[in-house]
Amino acid sequence: MQPTDSIYVAGHRGLVGSALCRELRRKGYTNIITRTHRELDLCNQQAVNAFFASQRPDHVFLAAAKVGGIHANDTHPARFIFQNLAIATNVIDAAHRHGVRKLLFLGSSCIYPKLADQPIKEEYLLTSALEPTNEAYAIAKIAGLKMCEFYNQEYGTTYWSAMPTNLYGPGDNFDLETSHVLPAMIRKFHEAKLDGHRPVTLWGTGSPRREFLHVDDLARACVHLLELRDMAPRLVNIGCGKDLTIRELAHMVQSCVGHEGEIFWDTTKPDGTPRKLLDISTIRGLGWKPTIDLEEGIMRVYQEYARQ
Repeated sequence: MQPTDSIYVAGHRGLVGSALCRELRRKGYTNIITRTHRELDLCNQQAVNAFFASQRPDHVFLAAAKVGGIHANDTHPARFIFQNLAIATNVIDAAHRHGVRKLLFLGSSCIYPKLADQPIKEEYLLTSALEPTNEAYAIAKIAGLKMCEFYNQEYGTTYWSAMPTNLYGPGDNFDLETSHVLPAMIRKFHEAKLDGHRPVTLWGTGSPRREFLHVDDLARACVHLLELRDMAPRLVNIGCGKDLTIRELAHMVQSCVGHEGEIFWDTTKPDGTPRKLLDISTIRGLGWKPTIDLEEGIMRVYQEYARQ
């Protein structure tokens, strides 16, 4: 990519998209194209094709998606599969039709089987059943990455698929109905601290293990992949290579927030996948590694949240 190339960041106001915009500007890219949902509905094929025909971006980062935690995925599976399938289908096909040189499709580690061997290698995709609570989202993301793979195969395109682990960072979603586990914990512990350090109740047993990556590290990885020269695109895991239990995470967040009350675990609620740790040997072999420590990253996010 050249500094003056036009780069469309789909989903630029989301957690990942905003981080991509920050990283691109940090690296000196000056021609970044963005559109809000009001300006461009990515589920509308005609609108997406018209946008690509008029703007002709050189490169695309496809970070737009309908996302949420266990509760949101379990409650609205039809919305999750429809919107994510539509976004992937419309953007990837329009990119091909209108001469986009490079594209990066953002997925999620939930594409992998529920009981995959750990750490999870890219080749474990589609080897056994998915986690039921986010199956709709996962199937849509699998379709998107396979679309990239098959367009590369048939049309000779250069479309990468990046599968990040659980993400957190600036601009995260703190809505308890739709947020992921880490921002939800930050909000719950913060509000409990303000309410006299009352007890906090969290879902599940606390035993599942999860890996967390700061979104700024992910953005560096994504830009790095599209900057690679003469490299065949592929599916690439992006994570930090370390995990911890949800219970350990809860105590880390509680410490960062300064909450001094008790923690109760509602074991009637689902745990989700027992463990999700990504094998990141591929991305490390391509010259990238994470830089932001989890506790340091949580503290940064909490300080911003508390100020707001």
